[in-house]
Amino acid sequence: MECRVLSIQSHVVRGYVGNKSAHVPTAGYAHWKGQVLTAEELNVLYEGIKLNNVNHYDYVLTGYSRDVSFLEMVVDIVAELKKANPSLVYVCDPVMGDHGAMYVPEMLLPVYRDKVVPVADLLTPNQFEAELLTGRKMKTEKEAIEILDLLHQMGPGTVVLTSTDLPSKLGDQFLVAFGSQRLVKPDGTSSNQKIRMDIPKVDAVFVGTGDLFAAMLLAWTHHYPKDLKRLLGLGRDPPPAQLELRMVQSKADIEDPALV
Repeated sequence: MECRVLSIQSHVVRGYVGNKSAHVPTAGYAHWKGQVLTAEELNVLYEGIKLNNVNHYDYVLTGYSRDVSFLEMVVDIVAELKKANPSLVYVCDPVMGDHGAMYVPEMLLPVYRDKVVPVADLLTPNQFEAELLTGRKMKTEKEAIEILDLLHQMGPGTVVLTSTDLPSKLGDQFLVAFGSQRLVKPDGTSSNQKIRMDIPKVDAVFVGTGDLFAAMLLAWTHHYPKDLKRLLGLGRDPPPAQLELRMVQSKADIEDPALV
């Protein structure tokens, strides 16, 4: 089941963040160089796509950006592509900051809140970004659910809070995340599914993981557009081949097991 994806976000020549992480399912450096693409420059690239008559997409994915006019042009491009394909799904990772600090200009916040999020179909903010977009603080699970509902009201039918500071019932070695999907039934009524995830923490700092997550979420959305649990990788039964015992591969462990 093939589809076409237009990914508009940062790109690096080394390491894996932004588009490099999104198109190859991470490296951090102290310094980086390169221009911040403006709306005019993005428009030139998009016009090239249109001239070649390849501006037919099923998905749009956006991530890190530092320019207001660039984001506003993204909104225009999404609107044009949705006009050509009303079924197009826009996946937006509203990259603005984390742990209480913004790492993009503050002037981007109202653009995300008032223009970008309303046209997004799937949104992947972390706790800090969700708080910025809604103007609400998240200190309890109840407040997390309320913020998810507020984000739905802003536009997106599917919202994933990729990370929060809320305590896990499994202990401090787990990260709490939430997913929420609002679906409209043929009779006009709506249903809402919410999921809480307790994810084991890895004692390391990686970059590009959010970009990779958004891209993988897009891929699984293509397979399970109306099943939040499955598109988040939950509840999928492994194929029979994966259930076979790895006898040959485990030969050394069987003959000389490690003591723990």
